[in-house]
Amino acid sequence: MNYKISGLKAEPFIHLFGQSDACLNRLGASRHTVDSYPGYPDRISLCDIPMGETAILINHIYQPANTPYFGTHAIYLWEGCTQQGIYVNALPEVMTNRLLSLRAYDERHFIRQADICEGKFAEQLIHLFFADPLINYIQIHNAKRGCYSCCVERDE
Repeated sequence: MNYKISGLKAEPFIHLFGQSDACLNRLGASRHTVDSYPGYPDRISLCDIPMGETAILINHIYQPANTPYFGTHAIYLWEGCTQQGIYVNALPEVMTNRLLSLRAYDERHFIRQADICEGKFAEQLIHLFFADPLINYIQIHNAKRGCYSCCVERDE
């Protein structure tokens, strides 16, 4: 079973890059200087943001479907990063050393399966979940803080 992991597209967030701290605050966001590595996972590139770089913390709607599973949570963006991370049949390094929560959704955007694992075992869960033909996509979250990481889709 082939799969594709995708970071978020940069376009919806570009308007935040370069804004003043006051403007970000009005938008419910905040700017942070990265002071630990790893520690600030960028949701566009799917890389840990390097030390000394700038991260923007925002609330993101990761599950926009009009279901009981609608959800939002805080995520980091690497300020200025516009290169979307795409990984085919591979896990991004940013995921391999974190505790992850995988949530498998059907076409109606209802969770059919979910589990938690160390990142290095996520690929096994991806294959297990996609063995069910009713699974349409998988969302991966960082389990400790609960924040959205990325989406996994079948890549036929």
